[in-house]
Amino acid sequence: MSELSFTAAAPRVVLGSTSPYRRELLSRLRLPFEVAAPEVDETALAGEPPAALARRLALAKARAVADRHPDAAVIGSDQVADLDGRPLGKPGSHENAVAQLRLMRGQTVIFHTALAVVCRDRGFEEIDLAPVRVRFRQYDDAEIAAYLRAEQPYDCAGSARSEGLGIALLEAIESDDPSALVGLPLIRACRMLRAAGVKIL
Repeated sequence: MSELSFTAAAPRVVLGSTSPYRRELLSRLRLPFEVAAPEVDETALAGEPPAALARRLALAKARAVADRHPDAAVIGSDQVADLDGRPLGKPGSHENAVAQLRLMRGQTVIFHTALAVVCRDRGFEEIDLAPVRVRFRQYDDAEIAAYLRAEQPYDCAGSARSEGLGIALLEAIESDDPSALVGLPLIRACRMLRAAGVKIL
């Protein structure tokens, strides 16, 4: 969808996420924004590919919050790690994190970060996907244990907190939107918010 020219006042911005990582990233744009919990079931559908899951959930989150805030430009985002077509979500526990990190060592994992912006009053809806290719090195179990003690990344997709000590587990990151791996692709967010009528600069 191309950027539109609006004569009405710019919509307020609502982040449809309770993630502290996404709040911190969005605050970098120095825009006033509110936060609302999307309350969306994040269970994957049977046979649903990781990229499709991320897109569906990002749009569902944005739409759910936009239903309650129709005058706002609502941002929804979701991230799913993809190991050879196998989705890796948030581990939720130490044991699951160990298992994920063992699976990923020496592998290339694609982190699919989907972003959606919905503004009901303006009839605006857009979604995009920011894939990030991450190559993990051949770390050992002692390094996994040290990393998990330090970071406890149990709320991060694939147990990967690249903005912290998790960077020591990696060999390379390939992305056209650097903040996507942390959870909110800001280049895409800027483009979509401008298209929705939000002035950023």
